[in-house]
Amino acid sequence: MSRIYLGYLAYHTPEIFRSETTPTFATHGDRFAAVVGPFRTKRGAAFMRDYGSGNPHCRCVSEAEKLGKLYAN
Repeated sequence: MSRIYLGYLAYHTPEIFRSETTPTFATHGDRFAAVVGPFRTKRGAAFMRDYGSGNPHCRCVSEAEKLGKLYAN
């Protein structure tokens, strides 16, 4: 089962991706500078990608999941 992660590229926008294994420097270090997750939903990952940077209300995965559900259309 693949899990949802948010990978931060060097000098680019964050990218949502799925991975069967836990991302490490050995497996994903050539692509991402940092990784956040795993997320339960893509909506939580999208909220973290769009509104998480510098947001004191969205500091971790669980807060992103909660806020993503709250502000879902």
